[in-house]
Amino acid sequence: MMERANEFLQLTKEESDAVSRLTVPSHRVGVDSSFYEHFALRGIRVDRVEPGFVACTFKVPARLSDRAGNFASGAVANLVDEVGGALVHVEGLPMNVSVDMCISYLSTAKVNDELEVTSKLLGRKGGYSGTIVHLRNKATGELIAEGRHSLFGKHASKM
Repeated sequence: MMERANEFLQLTKEESDAVSRLTVPSHRVGVDSSFYEHFALRGIRVDRVEPGFVACTFKVPARLSDRAGNFASGAVANLVDEVGGALVHVEGLPMNVSVDMCISYLSTAKVNDELEVTSKLLGRKGGYSGTIVHLRNKATGELIAEGRHSLFGKHASKM
């Protein structure tokens, strides 16, 4: 079985030559978007930012759908992670790390559905923060998912 898999993965001389001719530009951190940002987050629009609250709009793209045309559960988890993390991020400091996420998948969203994604700060104690993220269908108001996101960041004192 492994032999068949290895044979399948072997490149022909032409394929190998084509790959070797590719030029991959260097990624400038903080300047260029990464492949991940371009693939997973392209199209998100920040609508409102207040202390302890952020609201975004996201239209479900085909690239993030499953075989049934639904917004993939992993993409939902990604939005909970990103929007929850963005809420507690402080510019100039390293990103906090996710400690725990708990997501309730309540409904589905289809390709081209427009979602309202909101994140609210539940609390902060030392370097620990808790957020709650809601993904709601903008047209129907139906709750697609609710995620609780815990993050931790130990940042050096500025004193």
